[in-house]
Formats: sequence, structure tokens, C-alpha cells
Amino acid sequence: MPAYSYVALSNNGSKKKGIISAESEREARRLVKDLKLTPLKVIESKDLGKTLRIKNKDVVLMTRQLATLLEASTPLVESIEITANQTKNQNLVYVLYGLKEEIIQGRRLGIAMKKFPGVFSDTYISMVSAGDSSGNLDTVFTKLANYLEEGAAIRQKVISALTYPIILIGFSIIVIVSLLAFVLPNVVNQFIKAGADLPLITKILLGISNNIGIILIVSFIVCAGLYFLYLNIVKDLNKKISFDKKILSIPLIGNFILNSELERFSSTMELLISSGANLDIALDECSKIFNNKYLSSIVLKAKNDVVEGKDFIKSLQQESIFPDIFTQLISSGYKSGNLAGMFNKVSQFMKAEIETKRSVFLSLLEPIVIILMGGFIMLIVLAILIPIMQMNTLAI
Repeated sequence: MPAYSYVALSNNGSKKKGIISAESEREARRLVKDLKLTPLKVIESKDLGKTLRIKNKDVVLMTRQLATLLEASTPLVESIEITANQTKNQNLVYVLYGLKEEIIQGRRLGIAMKKFPGVFSDTYISMVSAGDSSGNLDTVFTKLANYLEEGAAIRQKVISALTYPIILIGFSIIVIVSLLAFVLPNVVNQFIKAGADLPLITKILLGISNNIGIILIVSFIVCAGLYFLYLNIVKDLNKKISFDKKILSIPLIGNFILNSELERFSSTMELLISSGANLDIALDECSKIFNNKYLSSIVLKAKNDVVEGKDFIKSLQQESIFPDIFTQLISSGYKSGNLAGMFNKVSQFMKAEIETKRSVFLSLLEPIVIILMGGFIMLIVLAILIPIMQMNTLAI
């Protein structure tokens, strides 16, 4: 079914934009009017699937609805249509009707999803394809829904925990800059006029205050330079691999990044293998989920070993970057034929370790921010109070 993008006026006179699926432009205009809108422009959208973007929460909800319907033995086409009718996001409605039309024409669901790369990730498509081929599509969608909901819950938890520290940091920066730019110079000028000898701390902060504009500009230039340097590194794959390898060697931070990457890799591998995907395909798809290109290159090498009939565990063990428990459990699962189960155990272990470290970090972040910001404000207060105390002493 074709998609039409529209511009319309609402009852209060504001312009509304959206996408709607219809058989013709005339029907599209009628559907826009059914939304209690006055259509101004209705144009057929071609190749929309390549640029379409859907919010993650909408994809999670859609996946859960499809899982529930498929578990109830509802036919796939009917499940997609019911989900589309219950969805308020017009972009997602267009995607679902597009999938429905492709399936009616005889295409596999996984192949149909490839028309919407901005909506469905490679891993999502691979899992659906594997489930469709093995006849376990309901199980795959249930696992996908659980996986996506868990990821969304973790993101929301982190955002909620970081909200207060970020507000505190922003407010503290405003207070410090205001004290340095406006309060400190005016107060110190009075001391200078009175002929008082300024202490070292006051002279340092006064120097910062007088040059705060230059300091901010230089800081911005340095940050921009580092950003463009990073972009230059990213363009060269070998440089990016080398850079990401060094990132993993940073104390504390590197270990946290490694555990996070391995947790996501292990959970995705468990989902793909349990859905019926071959090991080489699973490794190939999971190599794409790494943000760290060094780890991605190791997994790709392991995938090539599988294709050549070699033991892929040796490729992982050759790299000293992986924790012993990771390689030992995966090796045990590979030899016993329970690779999916062992990947699940690794995922659960890494998840618990990450959650512990994340909780400790977030619990320490707030008091650390308060101490640092409070300490800097205290220095500014001391820079003002010490000259006052010196003047009082001289007066006595």
C-alpha cells in the first residue's frame, strides 16, 4: 500500500504533518479528514522506508503486541493488521501495512523488514528470519519483546538516576561563572582601591575572572579540535580498531565498557542461536552490535574460523582482553552443545556485574559533584573573605 505524506490544518489553526497509508491520493485525503484535519498538501512518499525513523518505545510496544497475538495462534497477517489498527503512530502504521503487503505477495517477514533499515536493526531482522524459518516466530517475538523492554528499562533507569546530578552540575556551573564574572571583580576592586595586599588565591581567581571569556573560547576550540581528530580516526578502520583497543585498557572505564559490550553480545547471541540461527550467521550479526571496533574485529575473525571449520573459541582465547569466565563458559557450552545456555549464563553474570558497578557509580556521583562544586564555591568565598579579614586586622 502506498504511503502519502501530508500537511494539514487542525481545528485550532496549527499545521500538522504526518504519513498515512492509502490506496490512492483521494483516499489519503479522506483519511486525513477523518482525523479531523483539513488537508493542504498530500504527496505520495517514495523510498520512505529507507529514511523512516520510529521511536524505540513504539517498536518495543509493537513487538510485544505481535508476540501476544502470535502466542494466541493468530495468523501473521492478521496479527500485523490488528497491531496497525491499534497503533497511533502513523509512521509505524505505514511500516506495518507495508510488511502486510509484502507478506501477502509471498515474501518472508525478515526480507520485508529489510525495506525499513531505520526501524528494524540487523539483529532484529536476523532473529525474525531465523524464527520464521524454524516455525518459532511467536517464541522469537516474545524473546525480542523481553530483550527490548529490558534494554528500555535500563536506559530509563540510568536517565532517571542522572537527571539530578546533571541539573546540579548545570546550576553549579552557572553559579560559579556568575561569581567569577560579576561578584568577584567588583568586590576585589574595592580592596585594590583601599590599597589592600591581595592573597595568592584571590589573585589566581581574579586572573581567571578577567580572562574567563578567553578561557571559554580556548576550551571550545580544544574540544572542537579533539572532536574533529576523533572523526579523522573513525574514518580509518585500522586507526579506529587501534583507538578502541586503547580505550579498553583505561583503568575502571575500560573494564566497564568491556563488560557492557560482552553482556549485549552474549544476550544477542543467546537470542539468535536459540531462535535457530547458524553459529556463523549469529557471530556475523553480533559483530555489528559492538560500538567497539576492536571487539567487533575479534568476533569477525571467530566467524571466519567457524566458516573454515576451525574452533572459534581459540580466536577468543588468543586475545587476552576477554575475562577468563567468558571464554571458559563459552568453551564449555561449545563442547557440550549448549552454546545458547552458556551465552545466557554469561549474559546474566555480566548483567549483574554491570548493575553493581552502575549502582555504585551513580550513588557516588551525586556526593562527588556536591563536594567538587561546593569546594570551588568555597575557594571563591575565601578569595573574598581573606582580604576582608586582613583589612580588619590592619585596622585594629
